[in-house]
Amino acid sequence: MQYGICNLSIVPLRFEPRDPSEMVSQVLYGEHFKILEIRKKWSKVRLAFDKYEGWIDNIQYVKITEEQYKKFEQEPSVFSGDLVEFITCDQNELMPIPLGASLLALDLLQHEYEGHKIGQKQPKEHLVETAMMYLNTPYLWGGKSNFGIDCSGFTQMVYKLNGYSLLRDASQQATQGEALSFIEESQPGDLAFFDNEEGNIIHVGIIMKDNYIIHAHGKVRIDRIDHTGIYNTERRTHTHNLRVIKRII
Repeated sequence: MQYGICNLSIVPLRFEPRDPSEMVSQVLYGEHFKILEIRKKWSKVRLAFDKYEGWIDNIQYVKITEEQYKKFEQEPSVFSGDLVEFITCDQNELMPIPLGASLLALDLLQHEYEGHKIGQKQPKEHLVETAMMYLNTPYLWGGKSNFGIDCSGFTQMVYKLNGYSLLRDASQQATQGEALSFIEESQPGDLAFFDNEEGNIIHVGIIMKDNYIIHAHGKVRIDRIDHTGIYNTERRTHTHNLRVIKRII
């Protein structure tokens, strides 16, 4: 088995080993992973954080040893805590990194960082405060940063920045936590999941107080939520059908 780490700001994780292939997720600066397969131009990887798999370009990561990989697994997580910060690279060159980039490999990569850091598990009430940092971020299928994010990437990153682990896709996240019977039982920070006509989970958002929800739909936005689902006041219609509310914390 071989191992690697992302040494760039944001790298696309693709469904197939080719540039036009669908971006299923992103690898942020400092994320480490196992390398499952290496081809001439592409590598299939499995991310350490959520075990998500996909293909990345061979020139968009650096290899690390098994010992270094295991060390990262054992060390407490530390993330960049600002919307945009900078890493100082070789010859004092600057590289921007997004909110939630991992800072564990700074010494290994010989990079320097002087910005705000997040490293301790936060109380549940801090989730909504973190979610507000992504407000108005444009929707991007497969995105995980404040430059573009999808619904499950949004919930995963908010929880990650507060010290909690969520799986990558909405349908996967829906398998976690404890289901609530009624919306009145929900608390700020709980997750609401929504399905399509076939009954498949296709959307997720974070419950706020007073029957509001923050979620990524066109952009990260705040809407009303009721027993039916998400109500968009601008369009005067329900846009998502509520399936279940889950308590993760």
